[in-house]
This record gives sequence, C-alpha cells and structure tokens, in this order.
Amino acid sequence: MQLVIISGRSGSGKSIALQALEDLGYYAIDNLPAMLLDSLVDELRDQSERTHLAVSIDARNLPGALAKLPKLLEELRQRSIECQIVYLTTDARILLERYSATRRRHPLTRNSSLTLEEAIDKEEQTLHEIRDLADLTIDTSRLSVHDLRRRITDQVAHQRRDQLTLTFESFGYKRGVPLDADIVFDVRCLPNPYWDPSLRSSNGRDADIIAFLSSYPLVDDMANDIQAWLERWLPAYQNSQRSYMTVAIGCTGGQHRSVYMVEQLAQRLSRQMGETQLRHRELGLQYTVNASQ
Repeated sequence: MQLVIISGRSGSGKSIALQALEDLGYYAIDNLPAMLLDSLVDELRDQSERTHLAVSIDARNLPGALAKLPKLLEELRQRSIECQIVYLTTDARILLERYSATRRRHPLTRNSSLTLEEAIDKEEQTLHEIRDLADLTIDTSRLSVHDLRRRITDQVAHQRRDQLTLTFESFGYKRGVPLDADIVFDVRCLPNPYWDPSLRSSNGRDADIIAFLSSYPLVDDMANDIQAWLERWLPAYQNSQRSYMTVAIGCTGGQHRSVYMVEQLAQRLSRQMGETQLRHRELGLQYTVNASQ
C-alpha cells in the first residue's frame, strides 16, 4: 500500500493537492485525526483494491496527537507500508493576503480570540512535528492551482521510491530564498548582464545571455565547482533514503545568472541522475530535462 500524507499551513493548497491525488485514483480523506490513521490503514489494507491512500492531517488535531505521529509512521513502515509526507508552506504575508481576499476564517480563529496573524503563527508552531518529518516540502507562495496540481502529479504520484528526484530552481534574492530549497548556491558574484542595456530584457535561456556568461572563465569555474560538489554528495543523500532534493541557485533578480546556471547544471547532472526537473521561479517556468536531451 502507498500512503501519502498531505499537511501544511491552512491556505497553502492542501485541498488542491488532495484533490489532485484523488483524481489520479487515490482513496482520499480530508482532515483525518492522526489517531485514526493506523486503523484506517488496517481497514483498507484488507481490501486489495485500495492500494493508494491519501490523507490530509493538519493542526486541527487534538493536542498531543501530532506528537505521536513519528512513532506511528515508523510502525507503519515496519509493516511495509510505503509512506510519504508532503508539507505545503506559504509565506505568512501571502497567507494574510489570501485570507483577506477570500474573507474566510482561519481554522484556529474559530472558537478562539486569536487574530489571523496569531493563528498563522500558532499553526506553524503546532505543525513542527510533521514538518520535520516531511519527505517533500512545496512552497506554494507563487504557484497557481494548475502549477500545484502538476507538482503533486510529477513529484508525488509518479515518483519512484528508489530514485532521488532532483530539482534545480532559479530565484532572485530580492524576492527571498524559496521556502522549499534544500541546498542554496549564491551566484551574485558572477558578471551581471543586467548592466548591459541591450541584454536587460533577455533571460538566462536566451542565446545572447548564454554567449555573455559563457565568455567568462569565472562562470564556468563556478559551474564546475557546484557540479563537483553535487556529484560528490548527491549519492550520499540518496543512500540516506532521501527521495527529493531541491537545489536553488540565486542571483539578484532571478532572470539572468541563476537561470543560466540552473540550465547548465541540469544538463550536466541529468547524465548522472537521469530525469531532472527545472523551475525558474521569477520566469514562471517549469519543465523536465532528460539525459538524452
């Protein structure tokens, strides 16, 4: 049986993620009390047709229930239940904007005197147990509904447990480091095409930016060093049962240097890792690179 637990901050897209899995044939249950998870697995395991289960577990659980989750999950894995935990997070400022726009109440403000901001903070503290257990963290701050559904389909439903899913993500520091980044490299020390007015509107995937950056030996040195570090250490992460790894590359605006570097590294590492996923946060692009490309 495959079990996927969806958790995270209210307003970050848990219902959308659960619906995406349900559409893919998972038996889906929203807001499951953590204490019932073991019984549910036992019940469905006896039904041979129920091989894929997705549940949403959030901060509405009874006090202390989430603290027991690590032991419960370990027991399930010992019984050969394949478990994944997906944690959805969103920048607190964006959550405030979302709740203000929809005028919905945060679950923790019901029957309490908490303000919306206090409820968002309390929820993050309440969920620390399950957040620390997460196999995959997805930052939905700038994801559309369709983007999130695609991420769930690609990284959860179609993910092989014996293979590390490697994602390279470019970003701009002026908008903050991605919340779901596992490893971050800063390439702001490299020559910046932005200061050439004729290159300013291009991005790191365009021929003129590629020509500009590839003309500097320093850029290739940086790419070689990052590649060598990843080739040295990614197998160790994979051997530690790590299923997902997001390598974020940042420059000032997230348009030129970081995009170029992500493209270069994805092409190089796909030869070793196989299929590699790319995201250019500030460009709003997401796609896959294969070793044959």
